[in-house]
Amino acid sequence: MSSRTGFLHILLTTAIALLLTIVPLPQVINMARPDWMLLLVIYWSLNAAFLTGLTYAWLCGLTIDALVGGLIGQHALAFVLVATIAQHFQFRIRVFPVLHQAFVVLLLVIIYKFMLFWIDGIVGAATTSWLRWLPALIGALLWPLLVAVLDTSARSVR
Repeated sequence: MSSRTGFLHILLTTAIALLLTIVPLPQVINMARPDWMLLLVIYWSLNAAFLTGLTYAWLCGLTIDALVGGLIGQHALAFVLVATIAQHFQFRIRVFPVLHQAFVVLLLVIIYKFMLFWIDGIVGAATTSWLRWLPALIGALLWPLLVAVLDTSARSVR
């Protein structure tokens, strides 16, 4: 995949993840909505770190900050932390079968959720419900499907 084609593919998938993030859903389903943008940042950090890097994670985090409101920079900081860990261990993670990768993704999303929880606690807006952690589990369960779709689309772009 050329860098231009890869960059356009990354932009397209980012736009789709943004749409999946902001599409209105019933409250019951919305509580379990996975963090699509974070899953995408993890995927691109593992598969195309040379094209995305930490700047991509930071910009995606700032975009989520602007879309969902709240403290500006909160998601950006958490995205960069997760992307840093994913890029540091990318060669180790990529050799795992997809189901094992899903467990690693669960851990990365829990780190992200904990960072948000910690920052919310500092500013006095902490939510202590167990439902806060449900999107991490849903994201890990959807990881094999996400990898299959993105790998297939990447192959068709080539």
